[in-house]
Amino acid sequence: MLRGALWFGLGPGLLGRGLGTHRGGSTLDWDGKVSEFKKKIQSILPGGARSPLCDTSHLPPEHSDVVIVGGGVVGLSVAYWLKRLEKQQGAIRVLVVERDHTYSQASTVLSVGGIRQQFSLPENIQLSLFSVEFLRNINEYLAVVDDPPLDLQFNPSGYLFLASEEGATIMENNVKVQRQEGAKVCLMSPEQLRKKFPWINTEGVALASYGLENEGWFDPWCLLQGLRRKVQSMGVLFCHGEVTRFVSSSNHMETASGEKVTLKRIHEVHVKVDHSQEYQPVECAVVVNAAGAWSGRIAELAGIGKGPPGTLQGTKLPVEPRKRYVYLWHCPQGPGLEAPLVADPSGAYFRREGLGNNYLGGCSPSEEEEPDPGNLEVDHDFFQEKVWPHLARRVPAFEALKVRRAWAGYYDYNTFDQNGVVGPHPLVVNMYFATGFSGHGLQQAPAVGRAVAEVMLEGRFQTINLSPFLFSRFYLGEKAQERYII
Repeated sequence: MLRGALWFGLGPGLLGRGLGTHRGGSTLDWDGKVSEFKKKIQSILPGGARSPLCDTSHLPPEHSDVVIVGGGVVGLSVAYWLKRLEKQQGAIRVLVVERDHTYSQASTVLSVGGIRQQFSLPENIQLSLFSVEFLRNINEYLAVVDDPPLDLQFNPSGYLFLASEEGATIMENNVKVQRQEGAKVCLMSPEQLRKKFPWINTEGVALASYGLENEGWFDPWCLLQGLRRKVQSMGVLFCHGEVTRFVSSSNHMETASGEKVTLKRIHEVHVKVDHSQEYQPVECAVVVNAAGAWSGRIAELAGIGKGPPGTLQGTKLPVEPRKRYVYLWHCPQGPGLEAPLVADPSGAYFRREGLGNNYLGGCSPSEEEEPDPGNLEVDHDFFQEKVWPHLARRVPAFEALKVRRAWAGYYDYNTFDQNGVVGPHPLVVNMYFATGFSGHGLQQAPAVGRAVAEVMLEGRFQTINLSPFLFSRFYLGEKAQERYII
């Protein structure tokens, strides 16, 4: 079977993979192109200043070594680490394509900006541990000469998860894993909870877990702008447009067991630019699918999932947009400055916003109540019927809250196991994924970008082993199930 090849059919990285392909009966000179790309990467000759800042309002370039589809924090993080890890300045030409140049519908800026290590999977804990180190030392990573330093307004107030009697054992087991990975988390009894946070009603709470360090929230817009500013200074190119097509070539082969598979390689990306019916073809060696909630559509454009059901070729990328509401309310007698982000067993959550007794929060709907993702309109009745009763029960002061504002954003929701998809596709061999994080992509973006860059440049994960997050698991039916999804 394909299992051996699936779990790491990476070889020595994108540079070591043979790119000779056939299309229309003639051989494309991909070996030559990749040889040239390889020389660029591995060159140790001095010189080669970084490319200057470019006007991003016009057509994209005709050629780019890497095309990243999606210019949110995940895509920008991939661009950053590719440039940071390149062996010579200017060795890799990177193009980021983003269709929403205002970021008005971007998941990044519509999120509540939380970061935590309280996950159930070791890989997620490790990702967030590195990411919080990145955020705490943001100006060591993203400083740009002559530009002002970044202020993420990181608030280290922690996360507080509450568990019912039914969920207490699971919480204890999860905290053991978190501590083993180096996270500073403590367990609290209802009595301890009341003593530390007297504004909480502990009815129905059997146990709580509280992040003591490196958890809290920050300004997502600042991180987005900081990454964008930095990668532009490193020579990354930007294009405001939409990817509409991939031109690829195919190569048919048989596995050792006699199973026939078709390997595909993308060699051209068509980008439709803003305010135009024209498209610009961009020749490339690698495509990164970091399109967030819309990454399933990008995968389909590449032919992923278009094959017989039950086969690797017919396995889709199970990522789709899910709409989530965020509400902002005011409550004069609400929890004070010491309040962490609280996650209730009901699924409702909240955190402080600023110093004026304002709070952000919401609740993920059940599968049966999933709202239409076709727009970002807010359902205010959802707050009154599904969120507020749980909030008022847990924090009696919230009986008197008044909603002031609300908005909606998208999760790039992985319907298979609510976890990220990281690394290459096994058949479309030069498409890499960085998507499907189901609500924790913002906080893990710095580490995910590094992981994707490592695989592309070196052929394997080097700092954090994210093999459980490979696309292949969808075909193999092996879930990397994350229990702590808010």
